[in-house]
Amino acid sequence: MKLDYKNIRTLGDLRKSGYKSQGIKDELRKNLIQRIKVGKETFAGVWGYEDSVIPELERAILSRHNINLLGLRGQAKTRLARLMVNLLDEYIPVVEGSEINDDPLAPISRYSKQLIEEKGDKTPISWLPREERFYEKLATPDVTVADLIGDVDPIKAANLKLSYADDRVIHFGMIPRANRCIFVINELPDLQARIQVSLFNILQEGDIQIRGFKLRLPLDIQFVFTANPEDYTNRGSIVTPLKDRIGSQILTHYPKEVQTARKITEQEANLDQEQAGMIHVPELAKDLLEQISFEARSSEYVDAKSGVSARTSITAFENLLSTAERRALLQGSSETTVRLSDFIGVIPAITGKIELVYEGEQEGADTVAMMLIDDAVKSLFPNYFPAILKLEQKNADGPYDDLILWFFDRDGIELADDLSEDEYRKLLDNIPPLQDLIRKHQPKVTEKDSYFLREFLLWGLVVHKKLSKQRFKKGYKLKDLYGGFISKL
Repeated sequence: MKLDYKNIRTLGDLRKSGYKSQGIKDELRKNLIQRIKVGKETFAGVWGYEDSVIPELERAILSRHNINLLGLRGQAKTRLARLMVNLLDEYIPVVEGSEINDDPLAPISRYSKQLIEEKGDKTPISWLPREERFYEKLATPDVTVADLIGDVDPIKAANLKLSYADDRVIHFGMIPRANRCIFVINELPDLQARIQVSLFNILQEGDIQIRGFKLRLPLDIQFVFTANPEDYTNRGSIVTPLKDRIGSQILTHYPKEVQTARKITEQEANLDQEQAGMIHVPELAKDLLEQISFEARSSEYVDAKSGVSARTSITAFENLLSTAERRALLQGSSETTVRLSDFIGVIPAITGKIELVYEGEQEGADTVAMMLIDDAVKSLFPNYFPAILKLEQKNADGPYDDLILWFFDRDGIELADDLSEDEYRKLLDNIPPLQDLIRKHQPKVTEKDSYFLREFLLWGLVVHKKLSKQRFKKGYKLKDLYGGFISKL
């Protein structure tokens, strides 16, 4: 039913309009049903959850449940909660001046009841938009019951000349003020156990307790909690009676395919339009960037319990483009293409996002980051070129023999970080076996992408121990694995 919000300004107008009150959980359920029937996407912009988390979340909403989203960092838990706002009605009526968004047709606060009794159908109402019906609180050690539930306000008591025995001296906390709204508590296990206990009655019995007052306030709130499994052992836990009052616990997860991870990164990366326009990023570079996070999640050096956030790839992508942009600016170029050697610039984004186990700490964060880049190259290499087996037949011809021999007869090549585009291309063009392999195994690659692919091939031979790679102050040197040693004998 479409209401004329502008002209409905009193309780009498609202009654004449035929408006019917409904709880927020029924409201969410009704609007979700409508979206499902017409095939409209419920949680737009969240990728990888289409067949797992989103169906479970929709079932929880249809069941009118309070929800706990349980998952490691960077798994879009808060984003899912915020997107639930789109399932609310465009506007809802509230008694004007009410602290807790009282429904004019079903008021619960003393203020609203007295106002309606006094003014009847002339009681003024206002309209609350859906965007203002979302409350969020991060659970921190300093959160108090007064913050969430409320407390006695001595200043209000003095101003109104009221006794502390009068419930009008109460100052409501965040939760009562979120009546008829979505209320999210992030990182629930971090909330002290005694504070969690204060939520029991609100979730189940519908009353609140403030100091000496026990108020029967049937608050109408859709609770969404988020929690990290790591918190259960490191910092705290969700007390059992509170878990019992949460209807659905939904497990989130990281993207399972590189293509899904790429969608997330490209959507979330904070890129300058000018920057994005001047830098060409080969498709392989995008896949390689995502593969780094996949490698980190299975690495023996990275703490799997802590997780590897999707923000790792997002910030790494931003750093990758900035590395290429800086090089272009130094060279005075108006455009450039991302190089594999530019991945040195993503290391700060990786080291700041991963938690290392003891063995990783011994290796060092930068070293582990470089290992992850190498592992990513190794994993993607067989998708583009013939696989290099650990065990090969003795004296058997291999697809890379000519390229390895080319390096054997020379001192190698130096890929400096600040090479101009022409210098970079000329350097790679001067390796005929490299061009032959690209033409044979990747004949459809564009010229723009072919140079990244050539560097990728060389790097692939390095990680398979067919060539060697050394980092010097401003770049890399690629050379034969044994040639330099043999020539000195």
